[in-house]
Amino acid sequence: MVLSRSSSTSYLRLCILSALGVFAVSATAATNDSNVVSDDELPQVELDKIVVTATRTPTKTTNVIAQTRVVDKEELQRYQGQTVLDVLKNQPGINFTQSGGMGTASNFYMRGYDSKQVLILIDGMRYSSATTGQPALNLLPIDQIERIEVLYGASGSSIYGSDAMGGVIQIFTKGQNISQNQLSVTAGIGSNNHYLYGASAQVRNDQGTSLSISASRNETDGFNAVKSGGNYHSDDDGFESNSASIALHQRFNQSLTGGITTLYSDSTTDIDASPASDWETGEILAPAVPDADADQRNGAANAYLQYDTGSNNTKISYGYSIDESTTYDNAYNPSQGSVFDTKQQNFRLENIADVAALANSSENLGQLIYGAEYLKQSVDSTQTYLEDKRDITSGYIGYNYAGEKFNVQSNFRLDDNSQYGNNHTYNIGAAVKPTDKLTVGANYAKGFRAPNFNELYWPNSGNKDLRPETSDNYELFTSFDTDNQSTRLTVFYNEVEDLIAWSSGSNNNVNEAEIIGATLTSDWQLDSWLMGMSYTYQEAKDASGESNDDNLLAYRPRNLATAYVGYQLPKFDVRLEAQHIDDRYTDAANTDKLDSYTLVNLAGNYQITPKLTGSLRVENLTDEDYTLSNQFGTEYATEGTNFFTSLTYNWF
Repeated sequence: MVLSRSSSTSYLRLCILSALGVFAVSATAATNDSNVVSDDELPQVELDKIVVTATRTPTKTTNVIAQTRVVDKEELQRYQGQTVLDVLKNQPGINFTQSGGMGTASNFYMRGYDSKQVLILIDGMRYSSATTGQPALNLLPIDQIERIEVLYGASGSSIYGSDAMGGVIQIFTKGQNISQNQLSVTAGIGSNNHYLYGASAQVRNDQGTSLSISASRNETDGFNAVKSGGNYHSDDDGFESNSASIALHQRFNQSLTGGITTLYSDSTTDIDASPASDWETGEILAPAVPDADADQRNGAANAYLQYDTGSNNTKISYGYSIDESTTYDNAYNPSQGSVFDTKQQNFRLENIADVAALANSSENLGQLIYGAEYLKQSVDSTQTYLEDKRDITSGYIGYNYAGEKFNVQSNFRLDDNSQYGNNHTYNIGAAVKPTDKLTVGANYAKGFRAPNFNELYWPNSGNKDLRPETSDNYELFTSFDTDNQSTRLTVFYNEVEDLIAWSSGSNNNVNEAEIIGATLTSDWQLDSWLMGMSYTYQEAKDASGESNDDNLLAYRPRNLATAYVGYQLPKFDVRLEAQHIDDRYTDAANTDKLDSYTLVNLAGNYQITPKLTGSLRVENLTDEDYTLSNQFGTEYATEGTNFFTSLTYNWF
C-alpha cells in the first residue's frame, strides 16, 4: 500500500483506528487479568540505570556528573522497523535534518553541536565517515541493537579523544547479556509498502559460552523525497537494507573472558539527482539521472580479551569499522559511481584499578583508569586526496570516585595525530549530596575535534593547515531522585574556537561560537503509569565578530521539548509521545527560516500469547506538514501520518 496525504488519509485513519481498537481490547483484557496479578509481578522500571560510556566503567546514572541518557531494550521495542537516528531524534536536546525518507542523507545536532562534533561508538569502536566526519545512523537498524547510551558535553573528549567535544553516543549490539536460550522471528508491515523480516537466536551453556546471531531485511517504497527544487522528480524514493549482527563471548575461567561482536548493514537508497548545468548561465548541459541511487555498506567489529581479578581489570581490544558508499548520480556518465570508502582500525590497552586494593585499604577510594590507544584511518575514493591515511597515538588517565556524600570524576588525555600534531584534553567534575535524594554538582571539560579528510584535502577547497576546533564546556546541575521519579536540571555554557567553515573559496578556521542553555528532564513511575518530559533552551550563536555575529548557527533551534505518558502491565504497554522543535535557520545569515513543528506519536506492545507479541507504532498522528531540510534551493519532503506494526514469535 502506498500512502500519501492527498489520496489515502481516510484509509490510513481506518488502519490506525482498527489497530487502536485491537490495542484497546487488549488493554481491557490485560487490565482484567491484572486483577489476579500481585504487585511483585508488575513491571518494574529502573530509573537509576547503569551507564558505561560516561566513565568507561559501569556507573549508576545518579553518580555520573555529566548529563547522560540511557535507551534500554524495552524502549527500543517501540521502534520496530526503524533506525538509530529515529531513536535519537526523540531524546532530550537533539534535533535533526534529513533529505527525504528512510536511508537518505541526514545530520543531527545535540545541545547545539553538529554530528561531526559528537563521537559515535559501536561496542567501543569508532563509527563515522573519515571523509565527512558524519556517522550514518540512518542506516543502522534498531533490531540489531540492545541499548544506546548518550553522554552530553565535552567530558568525553578527555576519555575518547577527537570528535567528542559535543558528546558521545555509544551503541551496544545484541547479545551483550544473554540470560536464557532464545529463538525469535519477526515480521512487520507499514506505510508505503514498508516490510521487515528478521530472525534472532541467542544461546548460552554452562561452559561460559554465549552466542547471539541476528539478521533482518528492511525495505520500503518510500515517498517523494524532494518537495521542490532543481532535482525534483515525481517518484517515490525507496530504501532496502540487509543487516546482521553476531556476538560471541567466552569465559575461560573465573578471571579471563574474551569475545567478538559485529554489526553490518548493506543498503541501497533511491535519490533524486540534479542535472548538470553551467554555474554562471544556468544552462542545462546534461539531464539528471532518472533512477539515481546510493549503495552503502556500514558496520563495526570488535574483538577483546579481558582479565578481571575484582580489584584490577585489564582489557586489550581491536576494533574495525567501515563507512562505504557508491553514488550513481553522474549526469555525464550514469554508470560511473562516485566512491567514498573509509575505514578505521583501533587498538586499545586499558587498565582499571581499585585504589583501595593498591593502598591495601578496606575503604572506598575510587578507581584509577589508564590506557593507550592507536587509531588508523584511511580513505579509498574515486576522488583524489592529497593524503588518504592518518594515525593517532593516544594515552589517557582518569580517576572516579562515587561515595555516599560526594562524587569526583577527572580525566586527562593526550593525542598525537600524524596530520596536526599533539592535542591534550581534560575534565574535572564534582558533586555533593546534601541528602540521599538531592545532588548538586559542576563539571568543566576541554574538548577538540580534528579536521576530517574533506576539510583538509578536498580539491580546490581543502586546507591542510587547518587547526583542530576546540571548546571549553562548563556545566552546573542539580538532581532529585526517589524510588519513583528522577529529575535533573543542567545549565551549560560552551565557548568554541577555530570553528571550521567555508570562507574565501576554501575551508578555514574563521568562526567562534557560544552555546548557552539549560536542559530539564523528569521521568516518573506511578504504579503502572509512566510519564516524563524534557525541555532544552539553547542559544547556539556565531561569536566571530564578523557579518554573522550573534546569529543562530544553522539548524539550531532555541527550544526543544518532549513529553510522554504511558501505561504498562505485564502483558501490555502503550505510550503517547509528543515532540516540539522550534524555528531554525538553514543558513549562517539567518535569512532562510524553517517553521517550528510538533509531532505526536503512539507506540504499544501486547503479549498475545506467552510466545507471540504484537507491536504498533504510529508516527505524526496529527498529520503535521513540516520541513526538516532546505539546501541549495531544494526543499525536502517529510512523511505525513504513517504506521508500522509487527509480530514476534519467541521459542524459549
